[in-house]
Amino acid sequence: MTRIHDRRKALELRKLGKSYSQIKSELSISKSTLSGWLWEYPLNKEQIDSLRGKNPRRIEKYRTTMRLKREARLNSYYTEEKSKWLPLSKRELFIAGLFLYWGEGGKSLNGQLIINNTDPKLIKFMLHWLTNVIFVPKNKIKACVHLYIDMDIQAEINYWVKELGLPLTQFIKPYIKKSQRTNIDHKGFGHGTCGLMVNDARLKERVLMGISAMADYYSKIVT
Repeated sequence: MTRIHDRRKALELRKLGKSYSQIKSELSISKSTLSGWLWEYPLNKEQIDSLRGKNPRRIEKYRTTMRLKREARLNSYYTEEKSKWLPLSKRELFIAGLFLYWGEGGKSLNGQLIINNTDPKLIKFMLHWLTNVIFVPKNKIKACVHLYIDMDIQAEINYWVKELGLPLTQFIKPYIKKSQRTNIDHKGFGHGTCGLMVNDARLKERVLMGISAMADYYSKIVT
């Protein structure tokens, strides 16, 4: 009789929107037993939302679990892609740099070969591309940072000097925006924007024509 009474009480509590943990706490019945009794009585969305709203600890545990699962999934993808594609050949690096310049670099035929971005890794990749793939002497590369007026200007310049391994003498005068970084929604990577520049008109023409040739070739392919 006691078991029947417990089952009826558990069912009453379930219909009131109680979770297995809450019923277990009140009736001292294992979750496995409750699962066997109540599997036909799932909570509806409103009841689940209500439980989550009233149980911050459960919400935080759920978020932590989801975060750890996501991190594990991303780490798995990272390892898989790294083993699949790296290291790139010289030809692959050259093409990667062309496409990156196509997206982020200056397109005018006149002027410098120049690329700007807030991502230090992207700029470091392009520095590697310039020096080791298209063989621009490192001392021929200039850098310029674009910063906001409320930033620590010298600290940010020092940051880019260290990241890129370029001497301070190859950094031209920074461009300081009158607006404040604290007032913008998209704050990038937190160190302003850095640009790499090469004063070589013929090299820029070759890069842009390489991009143009690829664009023309693939734009004519009908899928």
